[in-house]
Amino acid sequence: MAVNGKRYDIDWLRVLAMVMVFLFHCARFFNYQDWHVKNNRLDFGMSVFVGFLSQWIMPLFFVLSAFSAYYALGRLTAGQYARERLRRLLIPLIFGTFILIPPQVYIERVSHRQFSGSLIQFLPHYFDGFYGFGGNFAWMGLHLWYLEMLFIFSLLTLPPFCYLREQTPQRFIAKTTRWVKAPGAIFFLAIPLAIMEMIVSLQPEGIGRRDFGGWSFLTYLVFFILGYLIASGEMFQRSIERHRVAALVAGVMTTSAGFFLLKPEYASPVMFAILRGLNSWLWLVAVLGFGTKYLRFNNTFLKYANAAVLPFYILHQTMIVIMGFWIAGWDASVMLKYLIISTLSFIVIAVLHELVVKRFPLLRFLFGMKQQQVKRVNTLYIAD
Repeated sequence: MAVNGKRYDIDWLRVLAMVMVFLFHCARFFNYQDWHVKNNRLDFGMSVFVGFLSQWIMPLFFVLSAFSAYYALGRLTAGQYARERLRRLLIPLIFGTFILIPPQVYIERVSHRQFSGSLIQFLPHYFDGFYGFGGNFAWMGLHLWYLEMLFIFSLLTLPPFCYLREQTPQRFIAKTTRWVKAPGAIFFLAIPLAIMEMIVSLQPEGIGRRDFGGWSFLTYLVFFILGYLIASGEMFQRSIERHRVAALVAGVMTTSAGFFLLKPEYASPVMFAILRGLNSWLWLVAVLGFGTKYLRFNNTFLKYANAAVLPFYILHQTMIVIMGFWIAGWDASVMLKYLIISTLSFIVIAVLHELVVKRFPLLRFLFGMKQQQVKRVNTLYIAD
C-alpha cells in the first residue's frame, strides 16, 4: 500500500477532498438552505450537489486525518504528537477566528439585515455574545470547526491510539479482524455509524446537532476512529480496494433512495440512521478504494498541493463569502455566477498562498505550515 513508506494515495485524496470542499462551499451560495450570504436566486441543482457531498466529504476528511494520525504516531512520541497537533491545528484555529472569520460574520449580519455599517464599525461587536447562540463571536471558527474538532479528537484518542500500537494489542487486532476478508464484510463497519446516528437523533438540540457539515460531532468521532482502525490493518485496506466498484454502485443506489428517505419527515429515525450511515460508508469505501488502486504515484504537483491544503482550507471560505457578497445582486445566471465565484476565489487564494503565506515564516506558522528547511549544497542554499 505504501511506496517507500509513503502513502501517496492519501495525499492525493486529501488534495482532491480539499477541491471538493471548495466547490461545496461555492455551491452553498446558491442552495436552498441558509448560509452566511446567499445569491439573489437559489437553485435546485446546487441543492442536490450540496446534499450529495454533505453525505461523505467531511467524513472523508476525518478518515484521512486518522490515517495521518496513525502514521504520525509511528514516528513521534505522544508528547511530540500533541505538540504537533497544537501547532498545526490550534494555532491556525485561533489565528483564523480572530483575523479571517470576522469579515464572514460581518457579511452575514449585513446580508441578513442584522447590522448596518462598515467592517471597522462592526469589529467591536464581533465579541458580542457567541455565534450560534444569538451573538457574533465565532468560537468554533465557522468553517474552521474542523480544526477545532480534529484537535479535540486527537487529544481524546491519543491514549487508546498509543496503546493500540503496542505489540500485544496489534497481535490481538490482527487475529480478530480476519473476518474482513469475507466478501462484503467491510460494509459492516457502517453499523457503528448507524448506531451513533440513532443515538444523536434522540437529542436533535443537544449532542445530535448537525451544524458541522451535516453531521454530529459524535458521529465524526466514529469516522475518525474507523479511519485509524483501517490505517492500522492491511486487511482492511485490501478489502476496501476489492470492494470499490460494489461500493460505488451501491452508493449510487442508496443516494438515489436517500433523496426521498434521508429526510426525517419521510422515514422513521431508525431508517434515517441506517440509510445515512450506510450511504456515507459506501462512498468512503468507493473513494478510498479507487484512491488506493490508482493514486499511488508522486509528482511535483502533489508535493506542492499537499503542502498548500491547510492554508487553502483556512482561507477558502472567507474568500468565497467575500466574492459572493460582491456578486449576490448581479443579474446573471446561476452557472455563470458559480464559475465567477469559484474561479476568482481560487485565483485569489492561490496568489495569497504563493506570494504571501508561504513566503514569510510567521505566516507559515500561523497557517500551520512546516517551516522551510534550508539545505547547503556546495555553496548554494536551496529551500525545501
